[in-house]
Amino acid sequence: MSITAGAVVFVVIWFLTMFVTLPIILRTQGEAGEVVPGTHEGAPADFRLGRTLLIVTAVTVVIWGAVVWIIVSGMISIEDLDTWGVLGERIPN
Repeated sequence: MSITAGAVVFVVIWFLTMFVTLPIILRTQGEAGEVVPGTHEGAPADFRLGRTLLIVTAVTVVIWGAVVWIIVSGMISIEDLDTWGVLGERIPN
């Protein structure tokens, strides 16, 4: 795996983790019972971006490490994912 491929895998996993984590960590104004006039009840009550980024990055490093280990060890290769046998065929001109 190249450095670029590793970076791309990290960024993809980071964004997926962020989108999964945001609804779990988020506490809305409606849940807190302190709705600011002019805002929706679903607006964040006390959103701490720094804490969220640290949590997401820590979880991403663990998942990324496992994915890279699986790829580099050869446990799963591209040939294992070739269910229709397309990789062995040549495309006609």
